[in-house]
Amino acid sequence: MKYMILTYASQQDYDGMSGKDTGKPAWTAEDFAAMGAFMEKFNADLAESGELVETRALAAPVLTRRLGSKDGASVVTDGPYAETQEVLAGYWIVECESFDRATEIASRLGDTPAPEFVRATAYADIRPVVEGRDEMLD
Repeated sequence: MKYMILTYASQQDYDGMSGKDTGKPAWTAEDFAAMGAFMEKFNADLAESGELVETRALAAPVLTRRLGSKDGASVVTDGPYAETQEVLAGYWIVECESFDRATEIASRLGDTPAPEFVRATAYADIRPVVEGRDEMLD
């Protein structure tokens, strides 16, 4: 079964990682390097176990376009959105034996090096990937 592990961040989080003043302590170069090294090892471990299908990080919310509609007409809104609004920051698709195993994999993200104020609010979602319309009804 395939599962998607999703992580979230705000524009303020991206700004902090790049050293910009957000009113909270900026990430140091060492913080950012430690996170990068952790993610590289995390991904390599999943690839080695054969459970990694795909992973991607996403650009900052300021680079987002949101499509919607208003009064029946399409509307495109460019970011940035509110600095504190969380959006999808990245994802992994893993193929493993069970939801519990996918949860176990995602729980390792809790060990990601980051400033404590970031770690205190970090979370991930785990969702099964459906392969067809019939699975949507389960």
